[in-house]
Amino acid sequence: MATTNLSGQTAKSFKSLAKKRFAIVVSEWNDSVTEALYSGAYQTLRDYGVPKDHIIRRNVPGSFELSLGAQYMAEKKDIDAVICLGCVIQGETRHFEFICNAVADGITNVGLKFNKPVIFGVLTPDTQQQALDRAGGKHGNKGDEAAVTAIKMLGEFTS
Repeated sequence: MATTNLSGQTAKSFKSLAKKRFAIVVSEWNDSVTEALYSGAYQTLRDYGVPKDHIIRRNVPGSFELSLGAQYMAEKKDIDAVICLGCVIQGETRHFEFICNAVADGITNVGLKFNKPVIFGVLTPDTQQQALDRAGGKHGNKGDEAAVTAIKMLGEFTS
């Protein structure tokens, strides 16, 4: 199956973006991947004019904890969008399915609960190499894409 590299996509420039505040919640598990995702997201936000002090990073132990980490950040009135970055690699057990489903549902629910963009930037590859290919490799950087998604959501639905 072909994979589309969307890392080159752009978001419209918004006058008020420099005033927006972003939280990036990063899973410490699979850190060789999640650190690359974070670098992509952070740099994209900076490239669009978000000041350094308007980007708040918080770490959580694993992808399962991203939902609660996102909720802690989303409940803050001064946070406009939350970007969740993680990586769950398929293993030999069904653990992968349970974690991926729980994380997707949790992150979705946080966004709905707080009525603000909470972005799912969690890789769910079959192998470590597939993860690296999506964290700055041949398929771009999905952290970059997550940041662009947050920017677009803020521009389309908020003032």
